[in-house]
Amino acid sequence: MGSKSRQLHIFFFPLMAHGHLIPTMDMAKLFAERGVKATIVTTPRNVPILSKTRGTNIDIQIIKFPAVEAGLPEGCENVDSVTSEDMSGKFIKATKMLQQPLEQLLEEYQPSCLVADTFFPWATDVAANFGIPRLAFSVTSFFSLSSQHSLQLYEPHKKVFSDSEPFVIPSFPGEIKLTRMQLPDFYLQEVETDFYKLLKEAMESEFTSYGVVVNSFYELEPAYADHYRKVLGIKAWHIGPVSLCNKDAEDKAQRGKEASIDEHECLKWLSTKKLNSVIYICLGSMPNFSDSQLFELAMGLEASEQQFIWVVRKGKNEKEEEDWLPKGFEKRMEGKGLIIRGWAPQVLILDHQAVGGFVTHCGWNSTLEGVASGVPMVTWPMASEQFYNEKLITQVLKIGISVGAQQWTRVVDGIKREAIERAMRQILVGEEAARAKALGEMARRAIEEGGSSYSDLNALIEELRLHCP
Repeated sequence: MGSKSRQLHIFFFPLMAHGHLIPTMDMAKLFAERGVKATIVTTPRNVPILSKTRGTNIDIQIIKFPAVEAGLPEGCENVDSVTSEDMSGKFIKATKMLQQPLEQLLEEYQPSCLVADTFFPWATDVAANFGIPRLAFSVTSFFSLSSQHSLQLYEPHKKVFSDSEPFVIPSFPGEIKLTRMQLPDFYLQEVETDFYKLLKEAMESEFTSYGVVVNSFYELEPAYADHYRKVLGIKAWHIGPVSLCNKDAEDKAQRGKEASIDEHECLKWLSTKKLNSVIYICLGSMPNFSDSQLFELAMGLEASEQQFIWVVRKGKNEKEEEDWLPKGFEKRMEGKGLIIRGWAPQVLILDHQAVGGFVTHCGWNSTLEGVASGVPMVTWPMASEQFYNEKLITQVLKIGISVGAQQWTRVVDGIKREAIERAMRQILVGEEAARAKALGEMARRAIEEGGSSYSDLNALIEELRLHCP
């Protein structure tokens, strides 16, 4: 376009949750690399998550989070801090109160476009008031987005006679079966929860916004990308995997919270291991595991005789032994297994040549990071849209094997050590590995010049330049 045209300035407004903040920063970096002025809007307590990985051309604008006004404790500014249904409703209320401070920033800075999280459905009207397009940013797959629309429209879960009876997702590519047990609990409740109302508003805003930006790549899920655009009729661009914008070890190590292990120590441990010999176990930033389930996982790990890195979201208490660990477990696993309590530099670990398998909760960020690293997965879905993502991994892509989880849950329990042992042994020797490696190469090509995501992002930026002179 002409050199006199104003530089494109995009405001990015992510939901205050780690799984939304981190890919938004990655996305902002991709836009900034192409000469777009990028500004991320967030609240005070969430700045550290972003500032560690901030690119040189990315600004951060801070707005106050109305926690107390919404009935939440002071400082409760991230979904990770939400521990009950009541708090969830108050958190949603607080996010709706962010409309006015966001409008003040839009008034002051006059950006060309607003890229707002799908969970801010009201952002479409806000952008319209300023005469700018609102793009919705989705942190899940085309597969998951499309399946949610089919479930919402056709309600197949209401036509089966029991929670364990399978049903096929209607008007949806592939013969994909689910059960009511695998659906989020709010789908099955008589009274709509605050979150379900928000989800429905978010789905509606996919149609009413200028379009949807999806962290995926075309070669990963072509049938579902086409279905989303052509059958559902939603304008969308695939620009992922956005995590691949982090090229060097320092960038990979800095993503997210402060790691609970020094990255050099972690890499030093991995460098002593053979190619594809280590299984990385990380089950998300928010899961709530019972002590008995953690104990079963430890027993299954030990019985499998595999080498591993295990990320546990529990702090070490003052007692000599922890209730959830088998007696003497860490001593017996010295040299063979590494336990990280807290946050791990996940992309750095997955990209290491010694890592040959990934036990994941099937959150989309983790799934895509696993795909981009070319490693096969053991799937252990629990909540959110994770059971949909598991179907994509195991049934469509065939790059993973299930540990056997069947129940959507807020507290994880019930998977026996034998199932864990079996999956651990199988993942390093199964045919999933070759397919995963090929997909990893496709993911990297997608973001390179001429690749599908590279081209889609360029097309989006050009369209915005025409739309926002």
